[in-house]
Amino acid sequence: MPRNFSRRRLLTTGAGVALGGAAAAVATDAQAAIPVSAALTRVREETRSIDELYEAAIAEGGKLVLYQGGDVDGQAAGVRAAWAARFPKVPLTVAVDYSKYHDVRVDNQLATDTLVPDVVQLQTLQDFTRWKQEDKLLRYKPAGFSRVHQGFKDPDGAWTALSVIAFSFMYDIQAAGANAPRTPLDLLDERWKGAIASSYPNDDDAVLYLYSLYQQQYGWDWVAKFAAQQPQFARGTNTPGAAVNGRVKTIGVGGSGSTVSTSTTVKWVVPSGDHPFMAWGQRAAILKKAANPTAAKLYLNWALSEERQLASFNGWSVRTDVTPNASLKPVWEFRNAHVDGFPRFMEDRAAAERLRQTFSLYFGEVKGDPSPGWLGLYPGS
Repeated sequence: MPRNFSRRRLLTTGAGVALGGAAAAVATDAQAAIPVSAALTRVREETRSIDELYEAAIAEGGKLVLYQGGDVDGQAAGVRAAWAARFPKVPLTVAVDYSKYHDVRVDNQLATDTLVPDVVQLQTLQDFTRWKQEDKLLRYKPAGFSRVHQGFKDPDGAWTALSVIAFSFMYDIQAAGANAPRTPLDLLDERWKGAIASSYPNDDDAVLYLYSLYQQQYGWDWVAKFAAQQPQFARGTNTPGAAVNGRVKTIGVGGSGSTVSTSTTVKWVVPSGDHPFMAWGQRAAILKKAANPTAAKLYLNWALSEERQLASFNGWSVRTDVTPNASLKPVWEFRNAHVDGFPRFMEDRAAAERLRQTFSLYFGEVKGDPSPGWLGLYPGS
């Protein structure tokens, strides 16, 4: 059973929902009456050290639950290990699932008074603006917040991006040879027919946006010709990389990677010029009803710290004063990364749904179980 779960709370859910509209209206009016400047003065950047926050988190109860967007549970292994080494007295529970399931899971838990996570760190960027409007997020500015790129944070501290994620295509260096693909246009070469793996663009919103950029740049004719290449589609943005690394396919589309990787087997491509790829800041926030808010603050400060930002696997940081790799310019300086475009794309759900169904006409319906498995209503409880 999830924590904070009770029969009485479930029985009163109906009444709560009935009153929700009126309460939301009152809350909205009240918020509108507060001058923006007044709201901002109440949220100061954290001045306590990480060690001080650690001690406070231990005193609070010493636990933390994070809902992290991702494809497989193993993607949280590095965070779990680094956290356990640094903060052994505050156990961290990480539940990894597609962001589009985590967000509605949180909505349902809030509606039934059975909230499990303290922190949400998701790809569904539109949820953070909605949750802020609904007053479900704790306004908080971790140390280093003022150094975060302007487009990667809420000015009131409702959320902040903790990491940069980018999607493009990749290839097997040896199998591709001297004429390896350099741009998305090269993926249409007849040599690659049957040799491409891709995550479904009609399943994952970031991949959907990547494919939309391809379509905008090259037209629907590119989409039709790409479909004729008979790509192997699968659920999970980890699958293109797995297919290429496993030498099952030569090319993978719709997966993350690193421009500073020293791999001699797989090349993740940042196209030059106007040829597109996509990147964004993965947002994180503390839920206002979190059971462990101090531990949640510790997590945000730790993740945004210079030490953790320098450990970025892809050479990009969300901070303007941290350069993980001196040879690489900040991601927001790549015009073809469309860093500002993805948040706008995610806000227009009707347009995204139309595009999703259109790609289904070209590539077929999504098939297969979700790569993280089925986590149910209360993972991490």
